[in-house]
Amino acid sequence: MITPDDHGDEADANPDASAAVEASDDQGDASDANPDATNPDDQGDESDANPDATAAVEAFDEAAEQLFARLRGNPVADRIFYTASELGNFSILWHALAWAGARSPRQRRNALRVSVALAVESALVNGPIKAQFNRSRPLVQHDHPHRLRQPLTSSFPSGHASAAVVAAALLSEPRRRRWPFWTATAVVAASRVHVRIHHASDVVVGALVGAVLARLFKKIWPLR
Repeated sequence: MITPDDHGDEADANPDASAAVEASDDQGDASDANPDATNPDDQGDESDANPDATAAVEAFDEAAEQLFARLRGNPVADRIFYTASELGNFSILWHALAWAGARSPRQRRNALRVSVALAVESALVNGPIKAQFNRSRPLVQHDHPHRLRQPLTSSFPSGHASAAVVAAALLSEPRRRRWPFWTATAVVAASRVHVRIHHASDVVVGALVGAVLARLFKKIWPLR
């Protein structure tokens, strides 16, 4: 016959079992106390919460890819877009346009304004903005017909597109003929899709980021 004291002795004899039971009870209480806690399966569902938007972006990128596929292999188109893409590296084209013919103090101030804006844009886009994303760049199944620098950062958004828009917005501000700058911007931005360094959606969002940065910079450092 087992007495109540015997039960106490059994519990003392196996403290590990008692601790396991208490831990199980604590876990049950914790799960009851936080019914809104998510499990890994729930997090997976959240990542797929907006499949329509993803499908729309993929469809847009595929349509643009098909459009540029018709131009690839054309010697003239390849030369124009590859050259534009290379000139866009480190904003070489935009710095050159800013400082070309900057003779007066006012022109040099405006050229400095463009260069500083491009430096800020590069630091933001290639730093914290791209760090928020980890999008792979387009797959290339064939060799590039011309020299091309291969970036290591995230594909999204396009730094070439954002820099081009910032530069065009500031360079064209004091001039009556603005279309040459915006034409160059369009060619540089489109070149990133042609050379298969960016998806079309990367370029579109990059241009939007550039537009926002240019507007902010005009307020911070107005043209004089």
